[in-house]
Amino acid sequence: QVQLVESGGGLVQAGGSLQVSCAASGRSFSSYSMGWFRQAPGKEREVVAAIRWGGDTESYADSVKGRFTISRDNAKNTVYLQMNSLKPEDTADYFCAVCLKFHAALDKEGEYDYWGQGTRVTISS
Repeated sequence: QVQLVESGGGLVQAGGSLQVSCAASGRSFSSYSMGWFRQAPGKEREVVAAIRWGGDTESYADSVKGRFTISRDNAKNTVYLQMNSLKPEDTADYFCAVCLKFHAALDKEGEYDYWGQGTRVTISS
């Protein structure tokens, strides 16, 4: 059974940093792309960042470029999202997801096959 478990969420002051992690189990995801999404209260889920299966191509939403970094450790079957210079508008539930397709539009929620349950990130002003 495939399972994605996020961790590392919490409460941080604006300007601070936080790293969230996503541990995958059930199969090896080293050959697949992974992404981070977030959903703020009352808003639709949106892509934050994605990383291709080879780990050499990353993409970011404009709102987080220069502040967030996605990375992966295939040996640990884990993907990370390092978030710096956090803003109150980054407050959301953060979800990781895995895409099994080799040629996919990683900014599209529908391209992903498995999802975690989410971890809450709250940024205070």
